[in-house]
Amino acid sequence: MFDDSTQMQDGFSSTSSNDEFSTRLNNNNGTSQSNQPQIAYRFAIGSVDAFEKKLEEAQKVVGIDPYHEIPVQYTNETTTRSEILSVLPSLFLMAAALYFMRFAAGSMGGASGGGGPMGGMFQVGKSTHKKIKPEDVKVNFSNVAGCDEAKKEIVEFVDFLQSPEQFTKLGAKLPSGALLCGPPGTGKTLLAKAVAGEAGVPFFSISGSDFIEMFVGVGPSRVRDLFKEARANSPCIVFIDEIDAVGRQRGRGGGAGGNDERENTLNQLLVEMDGFDSKTGVVVLAGTNRVDILDQALTRPGRFDRQITIDKPDVRGRRDIFKVHLEGITLEDSIDAVAGRLAGLTPGFAGADIANICNESAIVAARRKADTVSMDDFEKATDRIIGGLESNKIMSKEERSIVAHHEAGHAVAGWFLEHADPLLKVTIIPRTSGALGFAQYLPKEVSLRTQDEIMDIVCMALAGRAAEEIFFGGVTTGASDDLRRVTDLVYSTIQVYGMNQRLGQLAYPKDPNAQWDERQYSEKTARAMDEEAKRIVDEAYQRTLDLLKERKEDVKKVAELLLEKETIVHDDVYDLVGPRPFKGDPMYDDFVSRRRERKESKDSSNEASVSPPDGEFPEPVLAFRSY
Repeated sequence: MFDDSTQMQDGFSSTSSNDEFSTRLNNNNGTSQSNQPQIAYRFAIGSVDAFEKKLEEAQKVVGIDPYHEIPVQYTNETTTRSEILSVLPSLFLMAAALYFMRFAAGSMGGASGGGGPMGGMFQVGKSTHKKIKPEDVKVNFSNVAGCDEAKKEIVEFVDFLQSPEQFTKLGAKLPSGALLCGPPGTGKTLLAKAVAGEAGVPFFSISGSDFIEMFVGVGPSRVRDLFKEARANSPCIVFIDEIDAVGRQRGRGGGAGGNDERENTLNQLLVEMDGFDSKTGVVVLAGTNRVDILDQALTRPGRFDRQITIDKPDVRGRRDIFKVHLEGITLEDSIDAVAGRLAGLTPGFAGADIANICNESAIVAARRKADTVSMDDFEKATDRIIGGLESNKIMSKEERSIVAHHEAGHAVAGWFLEHADPLLKVTIIPRTSGALGFAQYLPKEVSLRTQDEIMDIVCMALAGRAAEEIFFGGVTTGASDDLRRVTDLVYSTIQVYGMNQRLGQLAYPKDPNAQWDERQYSEKTARAMDEEAKRIVDEAYQRTLDLLKERKEDVKKVAELLLEKETIVHDDVYDLVGPRPFKGDPMYDDFVSRRRERKESKDSSNEASVSPPDGEFPEPVLAFRSY
């Protein structure tokens, strides 16, 4: 029925099975005769039932008697190749799983200090803190300036860590920790490192966000691991930066999802700091600029015994910070002289801002191929930080005229308003920050301001728009930032300072954590606030218009000089409009006089260098430089 060289081709040939069956077909009578050779046909089949059905139908077609049908014997044969192919997918999956587990060990286990190829997968609950040895801490109190009060308050922790028996023998308990709070860039982290450097103890540093993970239970596990290692290395300091990421008030997130995990982490942190078990010699320092949103259970005594505020430095603090950052810079003048002048030039700057100014000034001096850094370099660096780099933005003649009159309005109004901040510089050079011009003033560093002083500042801010209306008969979008400042100041006098007769001696401060519909006053009171704010601004704007109309010629002179020179300073305005009719601040007068002396000395040196010998004029020299 079948030829030896013919292989059965039917729909049951298997392409996915690895089993091969050997089928032996006997003679028609079904008997095994020794004198007749048996013929064996080998082929692969897909299904035994389907094959038998096909074979039965084929025998009926041929006409074979049912009693003499061909018997079929099945033999299951396997090979080494088929066995390997059958287990190959499983081996591939196991190898892939092992690879990813080893990769996790390198990423997570390495950060937590865990070793071994399986460390990352099973050590995800390990703390990711950084341990700094005492000999590796290179910061001490001499590197921290501008926060003398905070240093005095935190120096006690150094005494506790260096000689705890001095306090414990009198029955005193070591403080659990201190909360360092203040604006960004004021040196909270630097002060914590200085404590570790002075005390000579290990320093564990971690961020509050490192406790929060997508896996349930990881945060509490990392808190336990951190404090376990800290106790093993006591005495030591644990510093948790940006603790507000994990220490927010509980119950404000609706109790859903990751909020439960964050609250569990906070609960574990509270337990570890509560003193259920001994943690002698472990001081916890934490830094945040959002102390108002921390949970009250976290800030109570027994956990954070001290709350140390590190605010922006005053003029003396800025001078000390400048001295620290100017030590490695080659200066044209002495460090004391430069630090004193720059301290008066940078009111409201934090330590990080001062460090940035020193670095930028050195970069400016290096670009001009100078050997030393001069005061002009520091002023250019300050301009860059305040307004951005000078831009080559194309402006039409009309736009430049509008900007010039706008800035001239600010300058003249501030010149003739008694409580306005004194002028330092006015420029109409566009900046990369988007400003088409700006005026730089030297604010008075005072803790209290009267309503008259605030209104003078409001009038000076409105003077740019008033100048546009006077000289061009309309206003532009250039006063958007001025109007924002005016709105904040006016609403502060009404809602915060109680300086409005209609609202009375009431304060409605804004809560940054409140929802949009949460407020302490009614719709009637809100309407009264809006009406009073509009009335105050309208009166201030009319007062500014009257002042600039009276000084219209002065505004025009300043605007024309701005169009000619693009940047003018105090002395230029002084020459155009005369002396300021009010007594100036001593620090401002000193800074202006020093700048004038520096300019005169520079002009005299330039004249001496270009004066032709024997009355002859030198030949012009053209220098080209490619970048």
